[in-house]
Amino acid sequence: MSRLTALSDDFQQSPWLDNLKRSYLTSGQLREIRDRGVRGLTSNPTIFQKAIQGSADYDEQFRELAADPHPVIDDYWAMVLADIHGACDVFSKVYDETDGRDGYVSVEVDPGLAHDGPGTEAAARDLHTRLKRRNLMVKIPATVEGLPAVQQMIAEGRNINVTLIFSLDRHQAVMDAYIAGLEQLAGDPAADLSRVASVASFFISRVDVEVDRRLEAIGTPEALALRGRAGLAQGRLAYRRFAETFSGPRWDALAARGARVQRPLWASTGTKNPEYSDVLYVDGLIGPDTVNTLPEHTMEAFADHGVLERTVDADPAETDRVWQGLADVGVDMDEVAEQLEREGVDSFMKSFDELISALEAKSAELDAG
Repeated sequence: MSRLTALSDDFQQSPWLDNLKRSYLTSGQLREIRDRGVRGLTSNPTIFQKAIQGSADYDEQFRELAADPHPVIDDYWAMVLADIHGACDVFSKVYDETDGRDGYVSVEVDPGLAHDGPGTEAAARDLHTRLKRRNLMVKIPATVEGLPAVQQMIAEGRNINVTLIFSLDRHQAVMDAYIAGLEQLAGDPAADLSRVASVASFFISRVDVEVDRRLEAIGTPEALALRGRAGLAQGRLAYRRFAETFSGPRWDALAARGARVQRPLWASTGTKNPEYSDVLYVDGLIGPDTVNTLPEHTMEAFADHGVLERTVDADPAETDRVWQGLADVGVDMDEVAEQLEREGVDSFMKSFDELISALEAKSAELDAG
């Protein structure tokens, strides 16, 4: 059994791929990745920017699309949704095999809507309506403005991946929005709560990048000893809160109707510091009812030498010690989370805007030619 398969079969953690490009579909590579044990896929605006600008794989489709007079942004969505449809086809088999637990493909709403709650809600509903795929998850950023949209989409029975979570408090708000949405949906006696799936995408390695920078600026032995430890500690605390939230009478009433927990999804798990293990953020967060979404190089590294061991809640005292240590040396994790959310939204918007500009330029060239 491969490590990727054992991760889900023996540890109830689902490895998903954090990438999508046209060649995965045309070459059959995505089916091969699925058959190695990967159980779903996520995408984002940066991934599509790299895919579309980084290859000629989309040129033929774009030439056909650009021949008709409509905004270039419509061409962008046509290319993206073609890839999402193809990926949903590939992972539909996993959806069937797991009775809807896995097999999901995520696509994100326009990142420019991150602070526009009504716009996010409308965009998420539109993507679900246009794609009409049972194993589609629409990504909604976990901004304050995005939370009502999350609740409303769940209340409508739609699958949602809540992304860009950087703090424990925001993660709690996301879980609360999910439960409140399910409670609204449960008001319909005929509603099938078991067909609603959601994940809460908690970013990990980006936390260490920023916290390590602050620890090095502080420079004391106590601060330097905490480098590379904040991301895992916060993820483990998030898992603890997840276990607490999805238990007790309120949750039990929904579970009795077939509701599924909103699994924590560990995002940003590619190691960015070459001094750290290339599987640090996979090995360190293994546990049941979780997802780890892996860049391809991290997936290959874990398949080669990852350690299969339950770690997400293995040493709670040490997790608490690290978390308290960060506060003691002067790292404000709330401030870190605010900065990373701002940077995360800006990064996706930049990728989206750059790609649209490049497509507009290419369209102009085709018109001139």
